[in-house]
Amino acid sequence: MKIACRSYWLWRAVDQNGVVLEEFLQSRRHKRAATRLLVRLLKRHGFVAKRIVTDKLRSYAAAKREVAPDLDHWSHKGLNNRA
Repeated sequence: MKIACRSYWLWRAVDQNGVVLEEFLQSRRHKRAATRLLVRLLKRHGFVAKRIVTDKLRSYAAAKREVAPDLDHWSHKGLNNRA
């Protein structure tokens, strides 16, 4: 997404029913941004999910190892596409 000629990434966390749990804009797609998303989710909801499903961005795996190492992580090109 572009805002004032600068590119940003929209980070969204959605539950299994399609309800948006958390979303924010970030200028980068790196480990620190993924960690920020996971920490925000844990603080807001107060529990760790059993599993997360993401695209193949490696930042998610690195952030998951740091924040919630025993969380089940499925990384696949199409698993997170609800359409």
